[in-house]
Amino acid sequence: MRADRTQKGRRGHMGMSVTISAATDHDAEQILKLQYLCYQGEAELYGDYSIAPLTQTLAELRAELAAGCVLVARLGDEVVGSVRGTAAGPEGTAVISGMIVHPRMQRHGLGGRLLAAVEARLAAEGAARFRLATGHRNEGNLRLYRKWGYAQVATEQVTRKLTVVTMEKSQKEQQEQQEQQEKAPGARDGAAEAALATSF
Repeated sequence: MRADRTQKGRRGHMGMSVTISAATDHDAEQILKLQYLCYQGEAELYGDYSIAPLTQTLAELRAELAAGCVLVARLGDEVVGSVRGTAAGPEGTAVISGMIVHPRMQRHGLGGRLLAAVEARLAAEGAARFRLATGHRNEGNLRLYRKWGYAQVATEQVTRKLTVVTMEKSQKEQQEQQEQQEKAPGARDGAAEAALATSF
């Protein structure tokens, strides 16, 4: 996998800054453990502990790492966040999923940084639009995605308790969002990032 240029975080933690870069196979175990931790709240929200992120195997995750765009946020040697992207299909839409942020690192804008990083990577690979999905009860996610320019395009009732909300935005909107962020580099993403989860 092509190495990404590391993005240094503005917010330090115990003297270290969070960096975002391409995940490697060596990150697989940490990503899986973090995923299991982060999706507990999502499972509790819908009363369903059989959701895919809680049952994914290490081998399945390693296959994703080898096949797609997976980014990680690191604090020193620890993986404290991750997000995945699937290259754009024939219609030019790339899919973003699996965004997770360690509970102790939430509410500091890391979710927004991961989202911006994966959008930039996918746009460089030819994506014209970005699509993601989240549960209808996950207000933190919905606020974050709306803040980053996503709009609801569809809903699907998966179970009696769970309705998945699909949201999209265009590359043009992504570029405008990036320009706004660059104009206000010190702005903190105030959106709640509790139980960040975008994959079902």
